[in-house]
Order: sequence, then structure tokens, then C-alpha cells
Amino acid sequence: MAEPMIDARVSPLAHLAARMSAAAVTGARGVTLTEWPFVTMVNLRVDPASEAAARIEKTLSAPLPRRCGHTTTSGSHTVVWLGPDEWLVLSQTEATAVAAELREALAEAPGSVVDVSANRTTLELSGPAARQVLEKGCPLDLHPRTFGPGRAVSTTVGPVAVLLWQVDDEPTYRLFPRSSFADYLARWLIDAMSEYRGPEVP
Repeated sequence: MAEPMIDARVSPLAHLAARMSAAAVTGARGVTLTEWPFVTMVNLRVDPASEAAARIEKTLSAPLPRRCGHTTTSGSHTVVWLGPDEWLVLSQTEATAVAAELREALAEAPGSVVDVSANRTTLELSGPAARQVLEKGCPLDLHPRTFGPGRAVSTTVGPVAVLLWQVDDEPTYRLFPRSSFADYLARWLIDAMSEYRGPEVP
């Protein structure tokens, strides 16, 4: 009888889980920071005007976004625009399956499908004060008039390059740093959150 498979993966921020939880702030100036480990991420390159792109859109049940900052979502997949012929597919489905389906749709057409799930991790920053925390180190104008739900762009937070996606109006943001920079970014965010805790109660 075969032995059951054990998932021995350790996320880049597992060692900071307790610190991130302890940094949470509640109330009108609340903000929380959590890691979403092992999100499926597949880099896709294809000519958006090609038949292959149409097949890929059918596979994803979502159009490939055509403009900088735009995303599309269908079911477990969100597609983020990275460039005129490049996208990042984020999914709750297992990475091998997503990449295999996209490669089948791409077929022999020019382009590429690469599983990059291990390249980044995902941090979620959420709560009424989340935008103010990001504004301490992000050069983007994050005001709702210019950046709202469904927008995702490459930028920096502190000195760390990230893909930044606003998920909803709470607001909730997901940040995708390279795994090797995740520790620094998480500690930077924890420090930026500290001013919203208010005075300690004796």
C-alpha cells in the first residue's frame, strides 16, 4: 500500500505568522496582515490577437485584460495584466493542472506558459487603515478615485518590488513580493501598522 503524500512545503513567512497576528489592529483604524501561502501563479505570454489567445480565454472562462492595471476574474482564476502580451494567472486550482491546461490551449503558437508559484508569496493587508499603511512607502496614488477594486500594478512598497492588487472596497490589498524579499516586506508592514494600535492599556 502506497504511503500517503505529505505536503512538506514551508511558506516564506511561516516564521512570522505569530508576529503578523499580534500586529492586527481592530476598530475604526483597524488593519490586519496575513500570508496566503502557495497561491498558484502562472506566467503567460501570447499574442492577444491570436487564435491561441482566444483558446486560452475559453480555457480560463475569462478575457485577457488588455490595459495596464486591469484584471479579470472568473471562478477560481484571476488574470492580471503585466504587459501588452504578458499576464499573471492567479488561481486556487493546483498549479500543475492550470499550467497544463494553458499549455494545451497555447499549443504550437508562439508564447509561453511558466509555473512561477514558488517565485512569490502573497501578503494580504486589509482594514480601514490599510491604504494609509501602504501610503507610507508606496509611490502610487492609492486614492479610490484612481485606484480601486480590480486594479493591479507593479510598484514598490518600501524598497521592495511587488505586484499590488486591490481586491475590494474594505479595502483589501494583496501584495506579491519575491519570496526572498517577503520577510523584509512583512516586517516593514508590521512596523508601519504599529502607529494604529493606540496607547497601551496598563
